[in-house]
Order: sequence, then structure tokens, then C-alpha cells
Amino acid sequence: MRNQIIDNQENQGYLAADLSRTFMANVFSYMFVALALSGLAAYIFGTIPGLMSILRSPETYSPTILGWIIVFAPLGLVFLMSARFQKFTFPNLLAVFVLFSVIMGMSLSSIFIMYSMGSIAITFLVTAGTFGVMAVLGYTTSTDLTKFGSILYMALIGLIIAMVVNWFAESSTLEYIISGAGVLIFTGLTAYDTQKLKNKGAQMDANSDHGKKESLKGALSLYLDFINLFLFLLRFLGSRD
Repeated sequence: MRNQIIDNQENQGYLAADLSRTFMANVFSYMFVALALSGLAAYIFGTIPGLMSILRSPETYSPTILGWIIVFAPLGLVFLMSARFQKFTFPNLLAVFVLFSVIMGMSLSSIFIMYSMGSIAITFLVTAGTFGVMAVLGYTTSTDLTKFGSILYMALIGLIIAMVVNWFAESSTLEYIISGAGVLIFTGLTAYDTQKLKNKGAQMDANSDHGKKESLKGALSLYLDFINLFLFLLRFLGSRD
């Protein structure tokens, strides 16, 4: 009887591990597609003057009306996905996710004006390496990162407040402090979110409609970790040549 209980526990463990692997494979697949769409949109709108002029004035590089819409549209789409998560079908949610990825890329196109192509490429590689290491750490560690997640999210709220304050103060010193804090926070969140998604994936069928929707939700979370880490690192590593 004791051996049977142990066997059942082992089988449940193997099943949970298989479910988690499938779920995480879907999460990273959607995330990589989103990054590819955003990168392509950013490159196209950032390097073709005619398209960039749609978003920013050619003389002052200040955002046009459409440019401001593009800046705030991704936030609105994130709220839409969150608010309609239960009611949207998977194809509906996927369509919004793809639209979000493209518009997010358009909003990031201004980095090609601010920084050189070489420094953007180097920063992307550094971000990918950092993200990869922390994702593997979050997936493989046996340490419960829940308590660290709570601390990181409180730190994120503080970071947002500091960014709003510096919007008016325009302090270069505070900006570097914010950038450093941002790198640390999103590096930690990458590990935390990966572990959280791994645990969630062990409890659901990744191929069900709900499982696919949760995979998209997880991909959005990791996508935002990656993008924010990239942008904060770019403030340190970016150059104009």
C-alpha cells in the first residue's frame, strides 16, 4: 500500500512536470512572437523617415497626435485584455495581443532616433542574456520566490512614483538611480514571474481554451519584464555614436 501511494505521488509529479513544460513552452513561444513583431515594427517605423514622420514631427521630433495615441494605446490594450480575459475567446485575446505587440513596437521606434543601431543591438543581447539566466533560475530553483515577488512589486510602485516625480524634476542623477533600480527590479521579476507561471502551468491543460488564454497572459507578463529591462539597460548602454 505504501509503495502504491509513493508510485501515485511520483506519477502525479511527472504529470505536473509535463503539464508545466507544455504550458511554459506555449508562454515562451507567444512571448518570442510578440518580441519579434515589436522589434520589426520598431525597426520599420524607426528607420523609414516617411513612417517616423507619422508619429513624430520631422522638425522637433515631438510626438504628433497619432504619436501620442500610439504611446498610450499599449496601456489601454493591456487593461482591455485584463478586463475581458474571462469573456474573450482565445482567438479574440490573441488578436488583441498581436495588435498590442505591433503598437508597442511602433511606440518604441523612437529609440532609433535617440540611440545608435550598434548600442541598441548590444543592449538587446545583454537583455536577452540577463533575461535568459533569470528565467532559467526562476524555473529551476527550489526556493519559493513568493516573498521576493511581494517586495519587488512594492519596489515597482515606488519606481513608478519616482519616475512621475522626475518627469517634473528632470534630475539626471535621479534618472540614473531610477534606471539602476529598474534593472534590478525587472531582473528579479523575471525569475519570480517564471516560477509563478511554472507553478500555474502544473495545474492546467495548456491545450484547453483556458490554458491557451493563460499562456497568453503569462507571455504578456514576461514580455513586459523583457521590454522594461531592455529600456532601463538602454539608458546605461545606449549611445549616439
